[in-house]
Amino acid sequence: MYSFLSFILALGFAVVHFTSKYMKFLTYIPRSGLLSVASGISVAYVFVHILPELKEHQENIEGTGMSEFFRYLDSHVYIFAMFGLCTFYGIEKAVKHSQKGVKGETSAGLFLLHMSAFFLYNMLIGYLLIHGEFESMKEWLMYFIALAVHFISNDHGLRQSHKRVYDQYGRWVLSLSVLYGWLIGILTEVSDMIIAFLFSVLAGGVILNVLKEELPEGRESNFGAFIAGAAGYTIILMLI
Repeated sequence: MYSFLSFILALGFAVVHFTSKYMKFLTYIPRSGLLSVASGISVAYVFVHILPELKEHQENIEGTGMSEFFRYLDSHVYIFAMFGLCTFYGIEKAVKHSQKGVKGETSAGLFLLHMSAFFLYNMLIGYLLIHGEFESMKEWLMYFIALAVHFISNDHGLRQSHKRVYDQYGRWVLSLSVLYGWLIGILTEVSDMIIAFLFSVLAGGVILNVLKEELPEGRESNFGAFIAGAAGYTIILMLI
């Protein structure tokens, strides 16, 4: 039963990517308040749910002999979160630098790099639908809601970076990537330590992808909507 329900959620993620092309109201400047609300929800989920969970994973790792492999690292999972953030930051800088060229378009190589990074990112999200260690259906749904709206924001940014080529190819790739990650989750099983590291990389990636959409002045983001999304979802997470 849970495998079927997780597939429905993975399919829901794919539908979000596929249909984002038709959400024309999100393309306006100043930035749509709904996008800022979505960013606030994603940030709230990371700080209220994922980071406290990483603390628990860190304590579990320190209680096993496997942590000897990382004996020179004091905060294993947080370092992986930083790695996730830095990786996406480097890719975004490369894409922005490329856009300084003719017509602000990125090269085919950088498009492939960008799509490859988000393919792995989305695949991880799909994989964690199976191995995310959710304690209840509510936690599963909170995960889905937070990352579904995060996908909408990501799609908006990727479409701005790659224009028509994203709608022609990118959204198909990212739609399938979540389902591919879900399938890998069904077929494989890894240790709690690996799950901890995967969650930490996801946390770093979410933080960077939210901030790079909200902070640039050209986005004309809606601070009030961002705070409303973050505060509202924080309250929901604390009540469940």
